Amino acid sequence: MFGLPNLIPELQWMLVGEQINKGFVIYSDIWDNTAPLSAMVYAGIDSVVGRSQSSYQALALLVAAFQVIYFNVIINNRDIFPKRTYLPGLLYAIFLNISFDCCTLSPVLMGTTFVLLAFGTIVKQINRLEATDEVFEIGFLIGIATLFYPPACVFIIWAIASLLFFSGATLRQHSLAIFGFLFPLFLTGLFFYLDGTYDDFSRNFISSVLQIRQYNLNDFRTLLVTLFLPFTFGVLGFLRLVNATGFVNFQLRCQQVMMLWALAGVLSVGLMPFLAPMQFIIFVPALAFFAVNFFNSFKKGWLAELTFMVSLGIMAYLYYQGAYGGDESFAKLNSLKLKRKEDLQIKNKKVLVLGNGMEEYLDNYAATPYLNWNLAKYELEHLDNYDNVISILRNFEKDTPEVIIDKVNLVPKLFKRIPALARRYTEQSKGVYVRIS
Repeated sequence: MFGLPNLIPELQWMLVGEQINKGFVIYSDIWDNTAPLSAMVYAGIDSVVGRSQSSYQALALLVAAFQVIYFNVIINNRDIFPKRTYLPGLLYAIFLNISFDCCTLSPVLMGTTFVLLAFGTIVKQINRLEATDEVFEIGFLIGIATLFYPPACVFIIWAIASLLFFSGATLRQHSLAIFGFLFPLFLTGLFFYLDGTYDDFSRNFISSVLQIRQYNLNDFRTLLVTLFLPFTFGVLGFLRLVNATGFVNFQLRCQQVMMLWALAGVLSVGLMPFLAPMQFIIFVPALAFFAVNFFNSFKKGWLAELTFMVSLGIMAYLYYQGAYGGDESFAKLNSLKLKRKEDLQIKNKKVLVLGNGMEEYLDNYAATPYLNWNLAKYELEHLDNYDNVISILRNFEKDTPEVIIDKVNLVPKLFKRIPALARRYTEQSKGVYVRIS
C-alpha cells in the first residue's frame, strides 16, 4: 500500500516482456535465462499495462491467495490432520510474506503453484488402494512448473519417490509420470527447434540453469535471519511428529510425502539462479505443514497464542527492515534493490549496458539481445573469435542502441575489432558512448 522498493529481477522480467512484445524471440533475440512460460506471462502483462510494479504485486496476490486456499482445502478435505483447522492456510499466508521480495510475481511463485497442484493429486493417489493413470497429471504439472521455474525439475524425484513408497503404482505408472514430466519439456524444445533457434534455447536457458549463479554473500546474513523463524517452526514441528501418536496410516504417509518435499527443496537450492528469500517460496508448503504440528503440540493454548504473536511481530519487523529500514546494522537485501542513478541524464533511449547492473534500463529501453550480462559476456568478452565479431555486428544492425554504457572498459576493444561501429558512436563522457545522428 505504501510502495515497495523496485527490484532488479523485477525490471529484468519487465524488459523481457517488453522485448517479446516488440517481436523479438526469447533466447535468440533476447539473451536471458528467464523460463519460457514465465517470459510469456511477463509479455502478457506488458501487452496490457506495460511496466507496472503494482500489476506484478496484484497478480502475485491472486496467485498467493489461490495457493493458500488450495493448500488449506486439500489439508481439510483429505483429513490430513486429525482436526480440521484454518491454521495451515494462516501459516502458509504468513510464510509467503517473510520478505518484501516475495510480494512480486516471481517465477518461483508461479512454479510452486503447479507443484502444489501435483501434491493434491499425489494425496489422492496414496489415499487409494492402488494408483491410477492420473499419475500422468502429476508429472505433467511438475513439467509445467519447470517451464516457469527450472529448479522445480527436482520435484519429479519427489513425485516418483512418493508414488514408489506410499502408493501401489506399477512400473508402467511410474513411466507414465516420467513421460508426463518430459512431455511439456519436449514440446517446448520442439517449438524452438522448428523455429530454428534451438541452439540459442539450449545455450541461454538449458545450459544457464547449471552454470549461471549470482550469489551475493553480503546479503547472506539477511537471508538466514529472514528464513530463521519459518524454518525453525518447520523443523520443530517435524521433530514433534517423531514421537507423536493419534495419526492414521494415511496421515503418516502425507507427513512422509512432505518430508520428501523438504528434501527436494534442499536439492533445488543448488539450481537457484540467485539467493534471496523469494527463491525459498518453494519450501513454504512443507514449512507450513510441519509448523501446524508445532503449534498444535502446545498443551496450553495461551502459550501457543503468545508464541505465534511474538513470532509474527518479529517477522513483520524483519520485513520492514528489509524493505525500508534505516538500521545499517541489519544487512538489507541491497543486491536485489534497484537504485536509480540520479546523475544519469539519459531518458527514453535504446540502451546497451556492458557489465552488471540494470539501473540504466529503469528509464530507458533495452537494445540488442545482450540483456543478461552473465550470458552476453561469453560473446562480448571473446572478441578474438571471428564468429563472435560477426554475430555482434549483426545484432547491432538488427537492434542498434542509441547509447552504450560501458562498465567494464570493453568498448575500445570492441571498436577496434569492428571499425564500422566505431564510426557510429562518440564518447560523451567516461564509459558513455552516444550514437552519432
